[in-house]
Amino acid sequence: MMAKKDAGNRQTSLNSCSGGEAVSRAKGTPADRSASALPAIASARDLDRHLRTFRHQRDGVITDTVRPARVEEVNVGDTVVRRYIGEFWTAKQRGASTLHEVSYRACFKPQLPRFFIDRLTAEGDSVYDPFGGRGTTIIEATLAGRRGISNDVNPLSEIFASPRLHIPGLSDIEKRLREIPLDKTKTADIDLSMFYHAETLGEIVSLKEYLQERRATGKEDDLDGWIRMVATTRLTGHSPGFFSVYTLPPNQAVSRDSQKKINTKRNQVPGYKDVKGLILKKSRQLIRGIAPSEFEHIARYGKHGVFLNQDARHTARISDNAIALTVTSPPFLDIVQYPADNWLRCWFNAVDAEEVSKKITMARTVEQWADVMAGVFKELYRITRAGGWVAFEVGEVRKGSIRLDEVVVPLGIDAGFTLFGILINDQEFTKTANIWGVSNNTGGTNTNRIVLFTKEGER
Repeated sequence: MMAKKDAGNRQTSLNSCSGGEAVSRAKGTPADRSASALPAIASARDLDRHLRTFRHQRDGVITDTVRPARVEEVNVGDTVVRRYIGEFWTAKQRGASTLHEVSYRACFKPQLPRFFIDRLTAEGDSVYDPFGGRGTTIIEATLAGRRGISNDVNPLSEIFASPRLHIPGLSDIEKRLREIPLDKTKTADIDLSMFYHAETLGEIVSLKEYLQERRATGKEDDLDGWIRMVATTRLTGHSPGFFSVYTLPPNQAVSRDSQKKINTKRNQVPGYKDVKGLILKKSRQLIRGIAPSEFEHIARYGKHGVFLNQDARHTARISDNAIALTVTSPPFLDIVQYPADNWLRCWFNAVDAEEVSKKITMARTVEQWADVMAGVFKELYRITRAGGWVAFEVGEVRKGSIRLDEVVVPLGIDAGFTLFGILINDQEFTKTANIWGVSNNTGGTNTNRIVLFTKEGER
């Protein structure tokens, strides 16, 4: 199962605080994206009314081209299910905080968790993601002033997410980079010449060894964590801002043989890249778009961010009735090959990709997938507080022949939740989606389908 590595010496065990929230102790001018104008939603009835009248504002304005949401009822087995269909969050690639701009395959847009966080939780509530990925939910929860918990078996998840809850100053990043010795003559333990100029590779290997030594001796701090995160995101990509020669987008590393073919086809050879300079440039890009209120929330709630490495069916470190909202997107059958996409990132961070792959849920049949998710829902019911919510995002897979939302409906009900309905976000797709073979709602994981459950009872 996907779970998430503990944050080592950055945290202690989870405890319950006032209101029953699970927390963890840790060390440690853009437009404001606040939700102050939203109506109060205190019940499922309030949410139903809100969604029925919902019209997404593009650039803050409702225009005649913005379609209102529509509601329909469908049968899923013996259950009558309400489906709410509309553009509930923006299709714009850059509509969220720049802090999210790190590449990780099969991640949802920040606007998805924010939609539910703004409407179904209050400041200080605990928000959870059992399949954390790049950390979209925990980052967005923290930016919104909530306490985030993220769980993922892939150690890269914490490497990507935790540093963005402990943001250093740009001058401190620049100073630390100057202090790190880089030897352009160093060589790697595997042949990476198809990706990097020899001197660039020497700098990457030097940085890799520095970070390994800092971690092994217990000296790794927030600055090292930030540099590790940014460097990991810059390893390969399709623009001059990456360490590598032109290759596929950074969320999927091609094999060495495949890269040789790309080089031959494009008649290209790797040129020198300034590793420290590119890390500093990307750091500026990540930090530049954080709103003042978001910086305040990071300072207050980032230290409470929790990263777990447990089977999502058995998260013993989370207290009973602790979670106000879960927003997650589980692995979709065998659609995305996580180990193959992340082999180079695992190499840089000394992560055993094969061992990680053994723990990741990659079910090949719907029945196998449903069996695992049934256990996840039982655990979610235990940790969700009365009146809490679960937003479980799935997509149409295998060209729409499998609708996992209809598989999820009985799983949540059997675990004890009350089904609210299914939200279908209807919007135009991005270039990344088209690269995946997603076009005009006809293929791939082609729509956001969120099955929404609530746990009845009084808080």
